[in-house]
Amino acid sequence: MQQNPIFYWELASNNAERSVRFFQEVFGWIFAYDEKSTIHKLPAGEGQKAFAGGGIFTLSMAREPFLTVYIEVDDIEAKAKKIEECGGSIEIPPKVVTPGGPVICLFKEPSGVTFAMLQSKK
Repeated sequence: MQQNPIFYWELASNNAERSVRFFQEVFGWIFAYDEKSTIHKLPAGEGQKAFAGGGIFTLSMAREPFLTVYIEVDDIEAKAKKIEECGGSIEIPPKVVTPGGPVICLFKEPSGVTFAMLQSKK
């Protein structure tokens, strides 16, 4: 096992309830509100077994450094449509990264934070 792995993510939203509702509607995630911490928690569940790790690269197209959380999906086109229906916006429409490779799509959830979706193969 990799030493000191990334094991958690957190979204600081200007409207947590709206962001929680968005991720529930688009991805079917089930959050549990913790009154003590005031955080809507999403357990890792079976997903932690599929965590692929991460990487670092030098910027080429973006102006500012950023962190992206990737969400794996089966039908990226359908999810992109659902994102817009649920109040999010598509920043980079679904596109193939390399020939025969994965398809990615960058989107913003309702408070404006950017996430990415990845579909293994189109």
